[in-house]
Amino acid sequence: MPWLSDSTLAQLSTVAVTIWALTGWHAVLYLAYLQAIPADYYEVSKIDGASSWQSFRYITLPLLIPAMAVSQLLLMTNGLKVFDLPFTLTRGGPGFSTRTLTQSLIEDGIAQSRVGAASALAVLFLIVVGLVVLGQMALSNALQRKYS
Repeated sequence: MPWLSDSTLAQLSTVAVTIWALTGWHAVLYLAYLQAIPADYYEVSKIDGASSWQSFRYITLPLLIPAMAVSQLLLMTNGLKVFDLPFTLTRGGPGFSTRTLTQSLIEDGIAQSRVGAASALAVLFLIVVGLVVLGQMALSNALQRKYS
């Protein structure tokens, strides 16, 4: 595929395929949370004279914060551990433009038989991912407390 031989187009193609692959899952997630919001809330806001923007801002958005937290967590962890899509599309090329950290860990550990170094990097990667997830969860909890 000629567009995968250009590093910029290869990166954009990988991002586009990833977005296409994950959009449906996250749309279903948000739809489930939207359907769980009781219609009574909107009826009461309409009786109180709230505009549609105010209903969205003060009812829908605060009640969607847990969905946003789950979605962000899934996107973040999926983005950090991605291996299959860039590897399948480009094998990390052209050059190293679409090579991911997990691909480096796997290839260094298995293909080059540097299992010790790859294991140490994997443990460091686990710690970094854990810290990022904890930070994201703290931010989501702060937002949820603010808007609840």
